[in-house]
Amino acid sequence: MLAHDSLLAVLLREPERLGTLVPTQWDMLLPQARKAGLLGRLAALAERHGQSVPGRPGEYLEGARVVSKRQIEAVRYEVGRIQDALAGSGTPIVLLKGAAYVMAGLPCAVGRYFTDIDLLAPREDIAAVEKTLRLHGWGAGHHTPYDERYYRKWMHEIPPLMHIRRQTVIDLHHAILPLTARIKSDPGPLFKNARPLLGYESLCVLAPADMVLHSAAHLFTDGDFSHGLRDLADMDALLRHFSADPHFWEELGRRAELLNLGLPLHYALRYCMAVFHTPVPDQVAQLHGKFPLWIAPMDALFGRALAPDHESCADGLSGLARWMLYVRGHWLRMPPHLLLPHLFYKAFLAERAEAAQEKEIGAERPR
Repeated sequence: MLAHDSLLAVLLREPERLGTLVPTQWDMLLPQARKAGLLGRLAALAERHGQSVPGRPGEYLEGARVVSKRQIEAVRYEVGRIQDALAGSGTPIVLLKGAAYVMAGLPCAVGRYFTDIDLLAPREDIAAVEKTLRLHGWGAGHHTPYDERYYRKWMHEIPPLMHIRRQTVIDLHHAILPLTARIKSDPGPLFKNARPLLGYESLCVLAPADMVLHSAAHLFTDGDFSHGLRDLADMDALLRHFSADPHFWEELGRRAELLNLGLPLHYALRYCMAVFHTPVPDQVAQLHGKFPLWIAPMDALFGRALAPDHESCADGLSGLARWMLYVRGHWLRMPPHLLLPHLFYKAFLAERAEAAQEKEIGAERPR
């Protein structure tokens, strides 16, 4: 099944139909939304459109609404603690993705779930920022030496930092794509155009066009599509919101060229229009539709991978499509001489190394 045909995509496009669903449809819709990370979004849409959902489905949506609101409150609290930790550092710190959507008050934050907070800092300042965060309680998790080397030498972020008491996680980035990625994108212009976050002197968010481009780069150069439909729904909401500015579309194209993100933007616009019927001006859609040679097979792959990862959305090619895009994601992240040893390690050695480390940590714990 292609993403735009899934019951979840249909209801996200037409939330006014939520109140008309029969029990068998709810039995399909709720698991799809849960797997896609969109249960809270669905609950928010039902509330916004005045759709009364009776019985057990309504209870599920109410629970999702409560969980999402609490998570948003937790994000605001955690961002406040990050501001306290980094106050006076003089380093530009940019909130990314979900935390940025919340703090900027964007529509796509409503009903969203969160697993971590993503930050972007200049590469030359990463060590200082990491040290400051560690002094305020965020420490490294139990990563193997290989994973430490993998993150710090090749990737665009350091290993995740977890707070010792609150167990909240920060992903600290110095670029939006890995250092070894085939697509090169200089993060410098992102810092230059970043917008200050009112009331948080040490923090800012990406400019509107850059926010869309980062989301597109994250989704369409990665190999993990477990929350692909959620990320695409975020882009749909961002495009609809920012397009109220008459200069937005021109700026989006200009920034895509400057940041070398034309290909991710092409996919983002194509599949937002296909799945969510996102209103994109004809001249913009035509300008970013320059990849005709391989678009048919990519439609077949992305169309399946962007669907909720649930049996009700699967067909005979869904598993193959997700696997091929997983391989593609790794191919885009690393050149062959690094990729092949990395995949060999992950396939045959990683589990053994992690088990040995857990054993070592267990031996060090007080008895």
